[in-house]
Amino acid sequence: MTTRTVSPLPLPSHYQPADAGRWGYRPDEAMLATTAADWRAQHQVRPAASDERRVHLLLIDVQKDFCFPEGSLYVAGRSGTGAVDDSRRIAEFVYRNLAAITDVTTTMDTHFAFQIFSPSFWLDRDGAPLTAHRVITAEQIGKGDVRPNPAMAKWLCGGNLAWLTKQVRFYCEELERAGKYQLYLWPPHCLLGSDGHALAGVVHAARLFHAFARGAQSWVEVKGGNPLTENYSVLRPEVLARFDGAPLAQRNTGFVKTLLGADAVVIAGQAASHCVKSTIDDLLSEIVAVDPALARKVYLLTDCMSAVTVPDGRGGFAVDFTTAATDALQRFADAGMHLVRSTDPLVAWPGLA
Repeated sequence: MTTRTVSPLPLPSHYQPADAGRWGYRPDEAMLATTAADWRAQHQVRPAASDERRVHLLLIDVQKDFCFPEGSLYVAGRSGTGAVDDSRRIAEFVYRNLAAITDVTTTMDTHFAFQIFSPSFWLDRDGAPLTAHRVITAEQIGKGDVRPNPAMAKWLCGGNLAWLTKQVRFYCEELERAGKYQLYLWPPHCLLGSDGHALAGVVHAARLFHAFARGAQSWVEVKGGNPLTENYSVLRPEVLARFDGAPLAQRNTGFVKTLLGADAVVIAGQAASHCVKSTIDDLLSEIVAVDPALARKVYLLTDCMSAVTVPDGRGGFAVDFTTAATDALQRFADAGMHLVRSTDPLVAWPGLA
Protein backbone atom coordinates (compact mmCIF):
# COMPACT_ATOMS: atom_id res chain seq x y z
CA MET A 1 0.00 0.00 0.00
CA THR A 2 1.39 3.42 -0.97
CA THR A 3 0.63 5.95 1.75
CA ARG A 4 1.45 9.54 2.59
CA THR A 5 4.39 9.89 4.99
CA VAL A 6 3.32 11.77 8.12
CA SER A 7 6.03 13.60 10.06
CA PRO A 8 5.97 13.66 13.87
CA LEU A 9 4.41 16.78 15.38
CA PRO A 10 5.73 18.89 18.27
CA LEU A 11 4.14 18.62 21.70
CA PRO A 12 1.32 21.17 22.16
CA SER A 13 1.82 23.95 24.70
CA HIS A 14 -0.97 22.76 27.03
CA TYR A 15 0.84 19.48 27.65
CA GLN A 16 2.91 19.30 30.85
CA PRO A 17 4.81 16.03 31.52
CA ALA A 18 4.36 16.45 35.27
CA ASP A 19 0.59 16.06 34.84
CA ALA A 20 1.20 12.34 34.32
CA GLY A 21 1.88 12.06 38.05
CA ARG A 22 -0.97 14.26 39.28
CA TRP A 23 -4.05 12.38 40.50
CA GLY A 24 -6.08 15.61 40.53
CA TYR A 25 -5.18 16.78 37.04
CA ARG A 26 -8.27 17.29 34.90
CA PRO A 27 -7.98 18.85 31.44
CA ASP A 28 -10.12 21.77 30.32
CA GLU A 29 -12.08 19.98 27.61
CA ALA A 30 -13.49 23.16 26.05
CA MET A 31 -9.99 24.59 25.81
CA LEU A 32 -8.77 21.40 24.15
CA ALA A 33 -11.45 21.70 21.48
CA THR A 34 -10.42 25.27 20.71
CA THR A 35 -6.67 24.67 20.69
CA ALA A 36 -7.05 21.49 18.65
CA ALA A 37 -8.78 23.48 15.90
CA ASP A 38 -5.88 25.95 15.84
CA TRP A 39 -3.40 23.04 15.87
CA ARG A 40 -5.17 21.40 12.95
CA ALA A 41 -4.87 24.58 10.87
CA GLN A 42 -1.31 25.38 11.92
CA HIS A 43 0.04 21.91 11.08
CA GLN A 44 -2.33 21.14 8.19
CA VAL A 45 -3.65 18.05 9.92
CA ARG A 46 -6.12 16.18 7.73
CA PRO A 47 -9.36 14.56 8.97
CA ALA A 48 -8.98 10.95 10.08
CA ALA A 49 -11.59 9.93 7.52
CA SER A 50 -9.09 10.71 4.74
CA ASP A 51 -6.42 8.30 6.01
CA GLU A 52 -5.29 5.82 3.40
CA ARG A 53 -3.85 3.59 6.11
CA ARG A 54 -6.00 3.20 9.20
CA VAL A 55 -3.96 3.03 12.41
CA HIS A 56 -5.99 2.09 15.48
CA LEU A 57 -4.49 2.88 18.89
CA LEU A 58 -5.92 0.68 21.65
CA LEU A 59 -5.28 2.03 25.16
CA ILE A 60 -6.17 -0.56 27.78
CA ASP A 61 -7.42 0.49 31.22
CA VAL A 62 -5.38 3.69 31.59
CA GLN A 63 -7.52 4.56 34.61
CA LYS A 64 -6.60 6.40 37.78
CA ASP A 65 -6.79 3.39 40.10
CA PHE A 66 -4.09 1.72 37.97
CA CYS A 67 -2.05 4.76 36.99
CA PHE A 68 -1.30 6.57 40.27
CA PRO A 69 0.22 5.60 43.62
CA GLU A 70 -2.99 6.94 45.19
CA GLY A 71 -5.00 4.36 43.24
CA SER A 72 -6.26 1.18 44.84
CA LEU A 73 -4.40 -1.05 42.38
CA TYR A 74 -1.42 1.01 41.21
CA VAL A 75 0.63 -0.74 38.52
CA ALA A 76 4.07 0.27 39.74
CA GLY A 77 6.16 -2.34 37.94
CA ARG A 78 9.59 -3.05 39.40
CA SER A 79 10.64 0.60 39.03
CA GLY A 80 7.90 1.88 41.34
CA THR A 81 6.94 4.55 38.78
CA GLY A 82 5.73 2.21 36.06
CA ALA A 83 2.24 3.42 35.15
CA VAL A 84 3.06 7.09 35.77
CA ASP A 85 5.91 6.90 33.26
CA ASP A 86 3.73 4.90 30.88
CA SER A 87 0.97 7.54 30.92
CA ARG A 88 3.47 10.27 30.08
CA ARG A 89 4.88 8.27 27.18
CA ILE A 90 1.40 7.36 25.92
CA ALA A 91 0.35 11.03 25.86
CA GLU A 92 3.52 12.07 24.06
CA PHE A 93 3.10 9.24 21.55
CA VAL A 94 -0.43 10.43 20.76
CA TYR A 95 0.61 14.07 20.35
CA ARG A 96 3.65 13.38 18.19
CA ASN A 97 1.84 10.89 15.95
CA LEU A 98 -1.57 12.55 16.00
CA ALA A 99 -1.65 12.99 12.23
CA ALA A 100 -0.93 9.29 11.63
CA ILE A 101 -3.27 7.76 14.22
CA THR A 102 -6.74 7.27 12.76
CA ASP A 103 -8.69 5.97 15.74
CA VAL A 104 -8.13 5.85 19.50
CA THR A 105 -10.12 3.47 21.69
CA THR A 106 -9.76 3.45 25.45
CA THR A 107 -11.03 0.47 27.41
CA MET A 108 -12.46 1.05 30.88
CA ASP A 109 -12.41 -1.59 33.58
CA THR A 110 -15.79 -1.07 35.25
CA HIS A 111 -16.75 -2.78 38.49
CA PHE A 112 -19.22 -2.84 41.37
CA ALA A 113 -18.92 -3.68 45.07
CA PHE A 114 -19.52 -7.45 44.72
CA GLN A 115 -17.76 -9.33 41.93
CA ILE A 116 -16.26 -12.79 41.86
CA PHE A 117 -12.71 -11.41 42.13
CA SER A 118 -13.58 -9.10 45.06
CA PRO A 119 -12.78 -10.01 48.69
CA SER A 120 -16.34 -8.88 49.59
CA PHE A 121 -17.72 -11.70 47.43
CA TRP A 122 -16.25 -14.39 49.71
CA LEU A 123 -16.24 -15.64 53.30
CA ASP A 124 -13.99 -18.21 54.95
CA ARG A 125 -15.19 -21.34 56.78
CA ASP A 126 -15.91 -19.29 59.91
CA GLY A 127 -17.80 -16.55 58.11
CA ALA A 128 -14.97 -14.00 58.15
CA PRO A 129 -14.31 -11.92 55.01
CA LEU A 130 -11.30 -12.70 52.85
CA THR A 131 -8.49 -10.34 51.97
CA ALA A 132 -7.07 -9.26 48.62
CA HIS A 133 -4.04 -10.73 46.84
CA ARG A 134 -4.84 -14.37 47.36
CA VAL A 135 -5.96 -17.22 45.11
CA ILE A 136 -9.29 -19.07 45.28
CA THR A 137 -9.37 -22.64 43.96
CA ALA A 138 -12.13 -25.08 43.13
CA GLU A 139 -10.70 -27.42 45.79
CA GLN A 140 -11.04 -24.77 48.50
CA ILE A 141 -14.68 -24.23 47.56
CA GLY A 142 -15.35 -27.96 47.47
CA LYS A 143 -13.92 -28.39 50.98
CA GLY A 144 -15.86 -25.45 52.35
CA ASP A 145 -12.73 -23.48 53.19
CA VAL A 146 -14.16 -20.55 51.22
CA ARG A 147 -17.74 -19.85 50.15
CA PRO A 148 -19.69 -17.11 48.42
CA ASN A 149 -21.17 -14.47 50.70
CA PRO A 150 -24.84 -15.50 51.27
CA ALA A 151 -25.86 -11.84 51.39
CA MET A 152 -25.50 -11.71 47.61
CA ALA A 153 -27.75 -14.62 46.77
CA LYS A 154 -31.04 -12.69 46.84
CA TRP A 155 -30.11 -10.14 44.20
CA LEU A 156 -27.68 -12.31 42.28
CA CYS A 157 -29.61 -15.58 41.79
CA GLY A 158 -33.03 -15.30 43.40
CA GLY A 159 -31.80 -16.47 46.80
CA ASN A 160 -30.53 -19.83 45.55
CA LEU A 161 -27.26 -20.11 47.47
CA ALA A 162 -26.77 -23.75 46.41
CA TRP A 163 -26.86 -22.66 42.75
CA LEU A 164 -24.38 -19.88 43.43
CA THR A 165 -21.98 -22.24 45.19
CA LYS A 166 -22.11 -24.68 42.26
CA GLN A 167 -21.54 -21.85 39.82
CA VAL A 168 -18.47 -20.38 41.51
CA ARG A 169 -16.90 -23.83 41.90
CA PHE A 170 -17.55 -24.53 38.22
CA TYR A 171 -16.06 -21.15 37.37
CA CYS A 172 -12.83 -21.94 39.19
CA GLU A 173 -12.68 -25.36 37.56
CA GLU A 174 -13.01 -23.73 34.13
CA LEU A 175 -10.21 -21.27 34.89
CA GLU A 176 -7.94 -24.03 36.10
CA ARG A 177 -8.77 -26.21 33.11
CA ALA A 178 -7.92 -23.41 30.68
CA GLY A 179 -4.57 -22.89 32.41
CA LYS A 180 -4.42 -19.10 31.93
CA TYR A 181 -5.26 -17.92 35.42
CA GLN A 182 -6.51 -19.05 38.78
CA LEU A 183 -9.14 -16.89 40.47
CA TYR A 184 -7.21 -14.06 42.13
CA LEU A 185 -8.77 -11.62 44.58
CA TRP A 186 -8.05 -7.96 43.92
CA PRO A 187 -8.73 -4.95 46.14
CA PRO A 188 -11.78 -2.89 45.10
CA HIS A 189 -10.79 -0.93 42.00
CA CYS A 190 -12.33 1.01 39.13
CA LEU A 191 -15.71 1.08 40.86
CA LEU A 192 -18.25 2.82 38.65
CA GLY A 193 -18.79 6.34 39.96
CA SER A 194 -15.48 6.50 41.84
CA ASP A 195 -12.59 8.84 41.11
CA GLY A 196 -10.43 5.81 40.41
CA HIS A 197 -12.65 4.72 37.52
CA ALA A 198 -11.78 7.82 35.48
CA LEU A 199 -9.04 7.88 32.86
CA ALA A 200 -5.69 9.32 33.88
CA GLY A 201 -6.03 13.01 33.08
CA VAL A 202 -2.92 13.29 30.90
CA VAL A 203 -4.10 10.42 28.68
CA HIS A 204 -7.68 11.71 28.62
CA ALA A 205 -6.40 15.09 27.41
CA ALA A 206 -4.33 13.48 24.64
CA ARG A 207 -7.18 11.32 23.34
CA LEU A 208 -9.59 14.27 23.28
CA PHE A 209 -7.04 16.50 21.56
CA HIS A 210 -6.65 13.80 18.91
CA ALA A 211 -10.42 13.52 18.52
CA PHE A 212 -10.94 17.28 18.15
CA ALA A 213 -7.96 17.76 15.85
CA ARG A 214 -8.79 14.90 13.51
CA GLY A 215 -12.59 14.80 13.65
CA ALA A 216 -12.44 11.26 15.03
CA GLN A 217 -14.73 9.95 17.74
CA SER A 218 -13.19 9.27 21.18
CA TRP A 219 -14.23 5.63 21.39
CA VAL A 220 -14.60 3.73 24.69
CA GLU A 221 -15.07 0.00 25.28
CA VAL A 222 -16.48 -0.79 28.75
CA LYS A 223 -15.72 -4.16 30.34
CA GLY A 224 -15.95 -5.93 33.67
CA GLY A 225 -19.51 -5.44 34.94
CA ASN A 226 -20.60 -9.10 35.09
CA PRO A 227 -20.36 -10.14 38.79
CA LEU A 228 -19.83 -13.83 37.97
CA THR A 229 -16.82 -13.63 35.67
CA GLU A 230 -13.54 -11.80 35.35
CA ASN A 231 -13.03 -9.70 32.22
CA TYR A 232 -9.32 -9.01 31.89
CA SER A 233 -9.58 -8.91 28.10
CA VAL A 234 -11.75 -6.38 26.32
CA LEU A 235 -12.50 -9.03 23.70
CA ARG A 236 -14.11 -11.64 25.95
CA PRO A 237 -14.73 -12.58 29.59
CA GLU A 238 -12.68 -15.39 31.09
CA VAL A 239 -15.61 -17.84 31.20
CA LEU A 240 -18.56 -17.76 28.79
CA ALA A 241 -20.93 -20.44 30.15
CA ARG A 242 -22.60 -21.45 33.44
CA PHE A 243 -22.39 -24.89 35.00
CA ASP A 244 -25.91 -25.66 33.75
CA GLY A 245 -24.97 -24.91 30.14
CA ALA A 246 -26.70 -21.55 29.94
CA PRO A 247 -24.67 -18.58 28.65
CA LEU A 248 -22.86 -16.50 31.24
CA ALA A 249 -21.30 -13.88 28.96
CA GLN A 250 -20.30 -13.37 25.33
CA ARG A 251 -17.37 -12.37 23.13
CA ASN A 252 -17.04 -8.77 22.01
CA THR A 253 -17.37 -9.73 18.37
CA GLY A 254 -18.08 -6.21 17.15
CA PHE A 255 -14.83 -4.83 18.50
CA VAL A 256 -12.87 -7.84 17.23
CA LYS A 257 -14.14 -6.99 13.75
CA THR A 258 -13.14 -3.34 14.22
CA LEU A 259 -9.57 -4.23 15.17
CA LEU A 260 -9.12 -6.82 12.43
CA GLY A 261 -10.38 -4.25 9.92
CA ALA A 262 -7.60 -1.77 10.71
CA ASP A 263 -4.36 -1.67 8.75
CA ALA A 264 -2.34 -1.42 11.96
CA VAL A 265 -3.27 -1.94 15.61
CA VAL A 266 -1.07 -0.31 18.27
CA ILE A 267 -1.58 -1.49 21.87
CA ALA A 268 -0.53 0.05 25.19
CA GLY A 269 -1.92 0.37 28.72
CA GLN A 270 -2.23 -1.48 32.01
CA ALA A 271 -1.35 -3.96 33.11
CA ALA A 272 1.12 -5.79 30.87
CA SER A 273 0.75 -8.88 33.05
CA HIS A 274 -3.05 -9.00 33.07
CA CYS A 275 -5.53 -6.95 31.01
CA VAL A 276 -3.05 -6.06 28.26
CA LYS A 277 -1.72 -9.62 28.06
CA SER A 278 -5.19 -11.15 28.08
CA THR A 279 -6.48 -8.80 25.38
CA ILE A 280 -3.53 -9.54 23.11
CA ASP A 281 -3.92 -13.27 23.76
CA ASP A 282 -7.54 -13.11 22.64
CA LEU A 283 -6.71 -10.92 19.65
CA LEU A 284 -4.05 -13.41 18.60
CA SER A 285 -6.56 -16.27 18.87
CA GLU A 286 -8.96 -14.36 16.61
CA ILE A 287 -6.14 -13.64 14.15
CA VAL A 288 -4.99 -17.26 14.01
CA ALA A 289 -8.58 -18.33 13.25
CA VAL A 290 -8.66 -15.97 10.24
CA ASP A 291 -5.08 -15.64 8.95
CA PRO A 292 -1.95 -15.93 11.15
CA ALA A 293 -0.17 -13.41 8.89
CA LEU A 294 -2.44 -10.69 10.27
CA ALA A 295 -0.34 -10.74 13.45
CA ARG A 296 2.21 -8.65 11.56
CA LYS A 297 -0.09 -5.63 11.67
CA VAL A 298 -0.09 -5.53 15.50
CA TYR A 299 2.41 -3.28 17.31
CA LEU A 300 2.97 -3.47 21.07
CA LEU A 301 4.34 -0.35 22.80
CA THR A 302 6.60 -2.10 25.28
CA ASP A 303 7.58 1.14 27.05
CA CYS A 304 3.93 2.08 27.61
CA MET A 305 2.85 -0.84 29.80
CA SER A 306 3.96 -2.23 33.17
CA ALA A 307 3.40 -5.39 35.20
CA VAL A 308 1.55 -5.76 38.49
CA THR A 309 3.82 -5.89 41.53
CA VAL A 310 3.00 -5.84 45.24
CA PRO A 311 5.83 -4.63 47.53
CA ASP A 312 6.56 -6.74 50.61
CA GLY A 313 7.66 -3.76 52.72
CA ARG A 314 11.22 -5.06 52.95
CA GLY A 315 12.52 -3.84 49.61
CA GLY A 316 11.22 -6.82 47.64
CA PHE A 317 7.91 -7.99 46.25
CA ALA A 318 5.22 -10.16 47.78
CA VAL A 319 3.78 -10.53 44.27
CA ASP A 320 5.63 -9.86 41.01
CA PHE A 321 4.09 -10.64 37.62
CA THR A 322 6.93 -9.08 35.59
CA THR A 323 8.25 -12.38 34.27
CA ALA A 324 4.77 -13.42 33.12
CA ALA A 325 4.48 -10.14 31.19
CA THR A 326 7.93 -10.49 29.62
CA ASP A 327 7.29 -14.09 28.59
CA ALA A 328 3.96 -13.13 27.04
CA LEU A 329 5.52 -10.32 24.98
CA GLN A 330 8.10 -12.74 23.60
CA ARG A 331 5.36 -15.19 22.70
CA PHE A 332 3.46 -12.46 20.86
CA ALA A 333 6.63 -11.48 19.00
CA ASP A 334 7.21 -15.12 18.03
CA ALA A 335 3.69 -15.13 16.57
CA GLY A 336 4.57 -12.19 14.30
CA MET A 337 3.55 -9.13 16.33
CA HIS A 338 6.03 -6.27 16.58
CA LEU A 339 7.60 -5.08 19.85
CA VAL A 340 8.21 -1.35 19.44
CA ARG A 341 8.87 1.72 21.59
CA SER A 342 6.82 4.88 21.66
CA THR A 343 9.88 7.01 20.91
CA ASP A 344 10.73 5.17 17.69
CA PRO A 345 9.52 7.02 14.56
CA LEU A 346 6.58 5.27 12.94
CA VAL A 347 8.45 5.22 9.63
CA ALA A 348 11.01 2.94 11.30
CA TRP A 349 8.37 0.42 12.39
CA PRO A 350 8.31 -2.76 10.26
CA GLY A 351 5.53 -2.53 7.67
CA LEU A 352 4.70 1.14 8.34
CA ALA A 353 7.40 2.75 6.19
